[in-house]
Amino acid sequence: MTAAATAKTSGAFDQDFTADLDSARAAFGSGRTRSLSWRTAQLEGLLRFIDECEPEIAAAVESDLGRSPMATFMADIGPVRHEIRHTLSHLAHWMRPNPVRMSAATAPGKAWSLPEPLGVVLILGTWNFPVLLTVQPLVSALAAGNTVVLKPSDAAGRTGALLARLLPRYVDPEAVRVVLGDGKVNRRLLEQRFDHIFFTGSTTVGKAVMTAAAQHLTPVTLELGGKSPVIVTADADLEVAARRIAWAKSINAGQTCIAPDYVLVEDAVRPQLVERLLAELPAHGSNDTTRIVNERQLDRLAGALASHGGEQFGGVIDRAKLTLTPALVTDPDPSSELMREEIFGPILPLLSVENVRHAIEFVNRRPKPLALYLFTSSRDTERTVLEQTSSGAVVVNHLLYHLLVPELPFGGVGDSGLGNYHGKHGFDTFSHYKAVLRKPSRPDPAAAYPPYGATMQKILRRLMG
Repeated sequence: MTAAATAKTSGAFDQDFTADLDSARAAFGSGRTRSLSWRTAQLEGLLRFIDECEPEIAAAVESDLGRSPMATFMADIGPVRHEIRHTLSHLAHWMRPNPVRMSAATAPGKAWSLPEPLGVVLILGTWNFPVLLTVQPLVSALAAGNTVVLKPSDAAGRTGALLARLLPRYVDPEAVRVVLGDGKVNRRLLEQRFDHIFFTGSTTVGKAVMTAAAQHLTPVTLELGGKSPVIVTADADLEVAARRIAWAKSINAGQTCIAPDYVLVEDAVRPQLVERLLAELPAHGSNDTTRIVNERQLDRLAGALASHGGEQFGGVIDRAKLTLTPALVTDPDPSSELMREEIFGPILPLLSVENVRHAIEFVNRRPKPLALYLFTSSRDTERTVLEQTSSGAVVVNHLLYHLLVPELPFGGVGDSGLGNYHGKHGFDTFSHYKAVLRKPSRPDPAAAYPPYGATMQKILRRLMG
């Protein structure tokens, strides 16, 4: 282990974070992180890390989750590479001052906002996409000129150890400090003062992060989850809808924050959609080698399958291999755990509704989701759903793809998250836009100061009213 990364194993962390924080603060205080050249060097280093270490990354993820190298390329490697390249191509423009027009009341002078880095950022990653959801926010934080304490999830320990070992070779090791450990380490990190905290994980833990951050009035970005619904209308292409829903649900064994969490289908086409899903779910599930991350999560999913009150198809558990085959559950009890809590596994509940209006009402009675998916051929229906629901994102006639568009903000609303990132939105999240106003020393007429005569009062009311 080099001095560049502070890496401790879970359960063996017995010292404070003084060295990591002091290093990150000293690097930021040096002023070097503000330059375009430093930021570009960090991003180019991250790109080399992704390009040169892809085999090692894929092997670590496979060890942690059982996911195949190609699936890791699609889910972790490719999106991060695209994010870095997009950021590099736009960074100089994003860093420019943003001029603001002066009104007659404030002229003469010049005004602009200046993006500046926040300082030392804490990034708490998660395990289900251990590179994507740890390195992608790091891209945005470094692009904005911050230094970072990076804490990968201990549930993907091999990948976290790889990040701790290799990242210091590619980025400024004093400015990026990698800390390993379990939830106790997370809690101790949250006791420290940071300039921004970025957390990806569950809504429950997100609330705890926000509570801890409030002790220092530290701003937070919370990338959480929730129950992302799929609405399938009678005029949808059911064959395509079923194939795409099954594909999205099967990715990473359903352990995806934007996975379809339940389906609402219009009564008129329910039998056809169920038939197609029963064919598509096993087919797509057989292509995914990802395990359920641990026994605790498998037990949770088994409990949800034992108490849903609906009709179940599939869902075979192999405890020795930590696997669960895709399950379709029709007509579950809306108050069951399966319909109350985010599933985070390869289980797909399906309920029928009389019409789109009832589907909208069903969605709106629940916490706002991270994503909402709609399958329809009607632009009027699309417009209605967009106007009458609230979610982090909406995808029409597909699922998940909004994650791959860096120009779109990625984030939730309400219980599904606070703030967003990706592309320019990530740069903005990790920047403070400082207002700057410059006035000339002359002219400096006495009439501009009180007491104001009657004529000057009229002028000021006209200019400022």
